[in-house]
Amino acid sequence: MIKVSAMTKVYEMGAAEVRALDGVDLVIEEHEFVSITGASGSGKSTLMHLLGCLDRPTSGGYEFDGDAVHQFSDRQLARIRNQSIGFVFQTFNLINRTSAIDNVAVPLIYGRRGSAKANAMEALERVGLADRAKHTPSELSGGERQRVAIARAIVNHPRLILADEPTGNLDTRTGNQILEIFHSLHADGATIVLVTHEMHVALQGERLIKMVDGKIVDDVSVTNELRKQFVQSGTQHFGRSERVLTEAGE
Repeated sequence: MIKVSAMTKVYEMGAAEVRALDGVDLVIEEHEFVSITGASGSGKSTLMHLLGCLDRPTSGGYEFDGDAVHQFSDRQLARIRNQSIGFVFQTFNLINRTSAIDNVAVPLIYGRRGSAKANAMEALERVGLADRAKHTPSELSGGERQRVAIARAIVNHPRLILADEPTGNLDTRTGNQILEIFHSLHADGATIVLVTHEMHVALQGERLIKMVDGKIVDDVSVTNELRKQFVQSGTQHFGRSERVLTEAGE
């Protein structure tokens, strides 16, 4: 589904240049559940934005389903985002004065698709929030708001779901409920790319990618043995996980 070749992203900060991505090569197959982790500033969120066609690389190639999307026009990128990719963010990004069902219907309206309300209700039912359809975000808990955001992400039945720190603002119990939804979506055939600095969240995936200074430095399969090692080490966040992850890749 995804092929990234020698991708770089450089930001100009006054007279200085910051290389947020530095020659990334990556292949993600359809139906994979991939976690991307790393310290703050490692480039993981930049990579997710580029995979989601929210930004363009400075150099390098990005193929989505064999199409060189790094060469696409803004209109073509917008169509891919609307039809093929669902986004879930840490801060939910909901419209505060709009009901849950209308928030979920936004991608359908932009895509000019019919039966927006019916499809939005179906997505809310999928995440267990049909009874909260008419409530605004201010009337919902953090976990409920994230479920509305997930419903919005899946309302167009995208093949790829990108999640940036989806449990970052949630308590452990609520975060686990959100992760269960991602597992359900993956079981139904969606490709999941999840960005997180929390190792117990990253280990929910089938594959774990570690980034440092804009580069991929580890890419390992997540096994039950690896999960056990992390539990035994008492590791929760990326900063204390390097040794276990390095040993897994050896």
